[in-house]
Order: sequence, then C-alpha cells, then structure tokens
Amino acid sequence: MPKSAVIQARIDPSVKTKAQKILSKLNISMSEAISLFLTQVSLNKGIPFEIKIPNKLTRDTLLKSERGEELHEVSDTKQLIEELDN
Repeated sequence: MPKSAVIQARIDPSVKTKAQKILSKLNISMSEAISLFLTQVSLNKGIPFEIKIPNKLTRDTLLKSERGEELHEVSDTKQLIEELDN
C-alpha cells in the first residue's frame, strides 16, 4: 500500500533530538518509528504500552535519582545479587 498520508506534530526540540539520536543508532527514520508506533496502536486497539501517573513516592524517587541523590551503588553484579538475596 503506498504511503501518502501526512502527519504534522509539534514536539519539544530536545525530545526530537534525543529520539533522533536513538533512532539513528537503530537505523530507523523518524517516519518509520512513527509508522511502527501507529501500527502498534492499530493492532493493540490502543496505546501499545502502559501509561500511568506516578504516585508521590515514585515521583519523589524519580526526581531524587535524576539529581543523583540517595543512589545505592554496588561494585559488581555479584554484590548486587547478594544484596538482593538478603
């Protein structure tokens, strides 16, 4: 089927730039990515991933991690597994 429909969207320039860098590494154009997304919307009859509004704890935790606060570091995966098992 020939592609002839045109979509225009206003996107935050920084979001577009970040997405373009990732898509470039995947060798996917912005148009192909949008087409993939819309195909999945059609197949799933909705957004193809879960969308939630984070609760206060999650919001606060995400903000802290973005600021580099209260992060827990381990030296390697072995230490991580040991700590998770306790």
